[in-house]
Amino acid sequence: MTGLVYKSTGSWYTVKSEEGLVYECRMKGKFRLKGIKSTNPIAVGDYVDFELEEKSDAVTGLIHHIHDRKNYIVRKSVNLSKQTHIIASNIDIVFLLVTINNPPTLTGFIDRFLVTAEAYGIEAVLLFNKVDTYDEATKDEQLYLEYIYSSIGYKCLEISSTEGTNVNQLKELMKDKVSMFSGHSGVGKSTLVNAIESSLNLKIGAISEAHQQGQHTTTFAEMFDLSFGAKIIDTPGIRGFGIVDIEPGELSKYFPEFLAIQDQCKFNNCLHKDEPKCAVKEALENNEIAWSRYKSYLQMLEGDETYYRKDSYDFE
Repeated sequence: MTGLVYKSTGSWYTVKSEEGLVYECRMKGKFRLKGIKSTNPIAVGDYVDFELEEKSDAVTGLIHHIHDRKNYIVRKSVNLSKQTHIIASNIDIVFLLVTINNPPTLTGFIDRFLVTAEAYGIEAVLLFNKVDTYDEATKDEQLYLEYIYSSIGYKCLEISSTEGTNVNQLKELMKDKVSMFSGHSGVGKSTLVNAIESSLNLKIGAISEAHQQGQHTTTFAEMFDLSFGAKIIDTPGIRGFGIVDIEPGELSKYFPEFLAIQDQCKFNNCLHKDEPKCAVKEALENNEIAWSRYKSYLQMLEGDETYYRKDSYDFE
């Protein structure tokens, strides 16, 4: 039988068959030994082949094959630095929720997420959430970030889950697609999903006043079928987003504004760091490229993961 993975809890997987029946499945014991270096060989969004096993109390499934993925979102494992964690697979569009405060979303985190989406060929949209709560200074900061990313070519949408601002426009972007929502804990993912489809009634967490961040309410990724012809993958809040399997010479290709002009650099293998006659650095000096983006690029190039993983983001 073939089915789609809707939920993963680490050892058991909820799989919906082509006939629309739902089974709890597990992997065959030796399946983990096939050279897969991910902490989770099977991810939400995977198409799998499985066989049924009848027990005295229930019918469960044994997964014996994963179909090839068209794409996936991956990050470094939080606890195992040499391993990766596949957040979800076979995604059509990914939405990154950004909040200016309550909690703050750093540009370094945004840029790492966008680079990963670019690398795996997934359309990314930035959702500036909680806009109804912003004072004038916070609104100015949000508009500046929106200007930076929309100028690069990323679609940006101002959202208020509680007020319903642009929720219908968001639903149009999601229609007939598999969407993934992501962002730090506390940015309002579950609240927004509930605003899109109230019948889901996802659990909502409070913001920690001590550190201005959310308390984890989603502990694993899960896919939901929505009433307007869409699927959504809700994910746990992400503390940090380490870049995986991108060589230094390839990194600039995933910054669209760098890619557009790097053929004007003197050297074909220019890293846009110390080389002379670098078109990217010239554009930077002319304020044609945002300094925050260039700083993120250098941080990724040098493998520095402290800029976007401040202590205030490292919580339980």
